[in-house]
Amino acid sequence: MIKELAKSIREYKRTSIATPILVALEVVMECIIPFIIANLVNQIKNGCSIETIIKYGVILVIMAGLSLMFGSIAGYTCATASCGLAKNLRKDMFYSVQKFSFENIDKFLTSSLVTRMTTDITNVQNAYMMIIRMAIRSPLMLIFAFVMAVIMGGKMAWIFLIVIPVLGAGLGIVIYKTMPLFKKVFKKYDNLNSSIQENVKAIRVVKSFVREDYEQDKFNIAAQDVRNDFTKAERILAINNPLMQFCMYSVMVFVLSFGSYTIITSHGLNLDVGQFSALLTYSFMMLSSLMMLSMVFVMITMAGESGKRIVEVLSEQSTLSNPENPLYEVKDGSISFEHVSFKYSSKAKRMALSDINLNIKSGETIGIIGGTGSSKSSLIQLISRLYDATEGVVKVGGKDVKEYDLESLRNQVAVVLQKNILFSGTIKENLRWGNKNATDEEMIQACKMACADEFITKLPNGYDTYIEQGGANVSGGQKQRLCIARALLKKPKILILDDSTSAVDTKTDANIRKAMREYIPETTKIIIAQRTASVEDADRIIVMDGGSVSAIGTNKQLLAENEIYRDIYISQNKAGDQVEN
Repeated sequence: MIKELAKSIREYKRTSIATPILVALEVVMECIIPFIIANLVNQIKNGCSIETIIKYGVILVIMAGLSLMFGSIAGYTCATASCGLAKNLRKDMFYSVQKFSFENIDKFLTSSLVTRMTTDITNVQNAYMMIIRMAIRSPLMLIFAFVMAVIMGGKMAWIFLIVIPVLGAGLGIVIYKTMPLFKKVFKKYDNLNSSIQENVKAIRVVKSFVREDYEQDKFNIAAQDVRNDFTKAERILAINNPLMQFCMYSVMVFVLSFGSYTIITSHGLNLDVGQFSALLTYSFMMLSSLMMLSMVFVMITMAGESGKRIVEVLSEQSTLSNPENPLYEVKDGSISFEHVSFKYSSKAKRMALSDINLNIKSGETIGIIGGTGSSKSSLIQLISRLYDATEGVVKVGGKDVKEYDLESLRNQVAVVLQKNILFSGTIKENLRWGNKNATDEEMIQACKMACADEFITKLPNGYDTYIEQGGANVSGGQKQRLCIARALLKKPKILILDDSTSAVDTKTDANIRKAMREYIPETTKIIIAQRTASVEDADRIIVMDGGSVSAIGTNKQLLAENEIYRDIYISQNKAGDQVEN
């Protein structure tokens, strides 16, 4: 885990190395100061001159100044390194997610990815800040202060060696008890974020069904669950502080009592006032270092679980990869399915697609129709290799899709999915997702083909109209037409419309199909639809049923020969008597 996270330090290695060095210098300065003060106290006790006092004063000011300077620079380099690590981790995680196949994405909830990229990375950032500064400062301060305490106080300083194992044992128990709780609580954070995301995304549905109270109760339960686990963990962590305080005050009582007794009984021969004051200062230094060290361990304990969750995403390998010598050119838009079967998970009991055999010529218009759950969308997702077939071979342009460079294949297969997504930005910016170099004329032509130009020109700012996130300020039909125009700008060899005209009227639907037939005759067009009117003029229609191909033919052939298609047609057209005749 640490090795994987360390890869994201990269350009911040210098500041990461500089911080411990600066912290070490700061500690040295701080540990020398009490020693100089002890000598000054003894000099004053012996009746030194004002020149001696000024000399010691100047040395102390220089030492304090150096300590402040080293500490300030260390604070700057520490902040730079930790924030830089967080930035790189977010970047690496985001890039990693972009490479995921649909199968990989199915493993992680969206809310979980958001939690990992925010809360978990913040925990790792805070822990890293502690590690390169406090985790260096505290042990060094502990060692240097102990050495100086032995020099100044002799055997009395060994009391600290008795305290350290007690504190270590207490800290070990705390970590052992809290680690499982933190593991549970981060998963519950995912559920909490999932509740928020789902509610915000479906806010219109929530309000239309007046279910605000239900959603509030659901959120409160999730929030209370997180609170309970965190409270339990914090209660255990809270034991650490009183234990530290107890050990600290026990040591202070011993040092004060035994030190005062030694000064009085030996008349300052075994321990003088200057040494005693330095010993007290070093006592505080050591105990405060132990307190800081315990805080570091607590933070690392929290960050440990967060780090594992981050590494899960970073180390996840895409189930889809390029072959050794990939093909970069797709010859044409021909498609072939050879005994193809597919299931979404290796654990799934049944196949989503079973023994599919299809041959589609380049430039053909193919309609796909079938009932809900007949795996129409599953079929077309194999063409652009969003998933790989479990069995059999899918070919595009006469070659197995696994032989192509993924980017090259997907650039030639434009898919307008069932769930249409627009991004925040202008209409032009959204259209250029299809072709980043598209000219205004090309965009207008694509929009005319998709019957989108007619409503865009009526908008106050035309093609420069701003689209809200998810296309919230346009209707479902307008969103679909913009997504079709965006796909057309790719000038693909294969165009797949996955029920992407369901929100437009039948006249507009017919106009879009006519435009595609006239303007892109060489492009293979696959139209998945719920209504027969959208596919009846296709060259061939594929009827899907339960993950298998039930029939293939023209509208006329299927009406005469296929019961499933005929039932759908009759139910939609109310023309049973005409069909029978």
